Amino acid sequence: MRILGLSAFYHDSAAALVEGGRIVAAAQEERFTRRKHDSDYPANAIACCLEQGGIALDDVDRVAFYDKPFLKFERLLETYVALAPRGFRSFRMAVPVWIKEKLFQKGLLRRKLQALAAEVDWEAKLLFAEHHQSHAASAFYPSPFREAVVLTMDGVGEWATTSVAIGRGNDLEMTREIHFPHSLGLLYSAFTYYTGFKVNSGEYKVMGLAPYGQPKYARTILDHLIDLKPDGTFRLNLDCFAYCTGLTMTNSKFDALFGGPPREPDEPLTQRHMDLAASAQAVIEEAVLRLTRSLRAETGIPNLCLAGGVALNCVANGKVLRDSRFNDVWVQPAAGDAGGALGAALAASHRLFDEPRPTTSPDRGGASAHSHRARKTEGESGNAPSPPPTACRTDAMRGALLGPDFGLDEIRAALDAAGARYETLADSVLIDTTAEALVAGEAVGWFQGRMEFGPRALGNRSILGDARSPTMQKTLNLKVKYRESFRPFAPSVLREDVADWFALDRDSPYMLLTAEVRTERRKPPAKAREALFGIDLLNVPRSDVPAVTHVDYSARVQTVHRETNPRYHALLEAFKAKTGCPVIVNTSFNVRGEPIVCTPADALRCFMGTALDCLAIGNCFLRKAEQAPALRREYAESFEPD
Repeated sequence: MRILGLSAFYHDSAAALVEGGRIVAAAQEERFTRRKHDSDYPANAIACCLEQGGIALDDVDRVAFYDKPFLKFERLLETYVALAPRGFRSFRMAVPVWIKEKLFQKGLLRRKLQALAAEVDWEAKLLFAEHHQSHAASAFYPSPFREAVVLTMDGVGEWATTSVAIGRGNDLEMTREIHFPHSLGLLYSAFTYYTGFKVNSGEYKVMGLAPYGQPKYARTILDHLIDLKPDGTFRLNLDCFAYCTGLTMTNSKFDALFGGPPREPDEPLTQRHMDLAASAQAVIEEAVLRLTRSLRAETGIPNLCLAGGVALNCVANGKVLRDSRFNDVWVQPAAGDAGGALGAALAASHRLFDEPRPTTSPDRGGASAHSHRARKTEGESGNAPSPPPTACRTDAMRGALLGPDFGLDEIRAALDAAGARYETLADSVLIDTTAEALVAGEAVGWFQGRMEFGPRALGNRSILGDARSPTMQKTLNLKVKYRESFRPFAPSVLREDVADWFALDRDSPYMLLTAEVRTERRKPPAKAREALFGIDLLNVPRSDVPAVTHVDYSARVQTVHRETNPRYHALLEAFKAKTGCPVIVNTSFNVRGEPIVCTPADALRCFMGTALDCLAIGNCFLRKAEQAPALRREYAESFEPD
């Protein structure tokens, strides 16, 4: 059974292909259109999935959509009616769009599909899952667990904002929900808006800013904004929010609680904003911990799966893991709405059609066994290193390397068409040359294999740097990424060495857990540093790997596994052989406001528009100093700030 999953029309549209219960491909539309969080019908993502699967659209047995538009419209109407006459302006703007476009999505989907496969009865093949069911399925079915509690937390689906499901084998039963307008995701988004960042994309910034502050306002939040019960259930005080009926997240009562109006995006960040971020983060962590503790006590089930936008809060995830109520925690790497496409397809495959969940290890390098695009050309040996005797714990996501890949001929064609100067290297030489560039303190674009699914670059569409450098974080933020200097970078570390550098001895392949740098790797605090606070702490080296050590000694760890990404693993091994350090900086290959690069042409444009020193793209290696001046471009203003 081939099932195509879709998410679209709100934000982060995506497509995923599942065949016989096995994930074949998944991709987000933004990567192809170059519009961040693109919500349009995912035509390009669909084409990618079909190509990776080696099939045509009329070979698909079912198409599963990730939510139910009629239920969303019901929630919209009921909310406006309950709160009338407040919100009439918002109602007047929203309802025509719904009636014209969103309410009749089944017909829209049918027409889009029929345009490519006119002979198919799409009316019979279209399925619709509920939003939180899709999230829960995306977390449980690819997980390594046969039984788990599944906790989904986001802004809002149709009605649900927080839900619990119990997964056993192929069964996934939704057991309880908290409904809109009471939402942990919307509470966090309110502080994202209030601190001057963009809702639905700036939440990462609030999380990154939080360690610079103190949770001075946490008590105010708990006393006035959220009634948080001992078991983690909650209700929000809607008098302080505007998202139900207004055009903003907060209102004047919210402003009065926290001492002023929302920060404008171009205003300087102050210690107050850092304290607000720290306070919002602390409250979310407390809510999540109370929920997970009560679920473990109630169910007795030892495994936990997480999905929904709140599950991308890696700091909270790390605290849940360290809390040790659950024996093991697994987070869907595409935890936001893009992952709903995958979840809808998996729910149909396993729940509706009872197809077996895969039990085999993922293909090395994340390559699809179904892909007709697998190929070997000059410079590509195709010989992956053998797995170690004890393989890593496996899941069905195959390293989240589920997008398009490009062969050497395609890469060369793109570079030649642009007039780029490069050399083609054998595998071992490419690895050694890249490692030498990192040792020399250079910033390297790294474009290899299949593109990642989800918001994180995991070693195939990455910008890399030397984690030992005390200036690398600031350099990458300001000169390469063109983003705020306070934002932290993640370490990629060899799985076999992670416990020697971080307070973590388990898999974290998707960069969704934080852990502290080990005490013996930290720098002792200097007297001068003790007087610093806020952003002033940024440039003070705090460990042997300062470029990936946040101001609270935490790091968003990615463990790199030979089984799922042999080439990236080999690079870290080469870097360790030269330096004794198995840790490098890994950030996504893009600039602020741009989606992660997808094609060789995207990678070359980003390379030539930033201060990157080198680009390793397939087996081709480029040095910035050798490129023609005509290839350089002004890139910083090409994309809207995120």
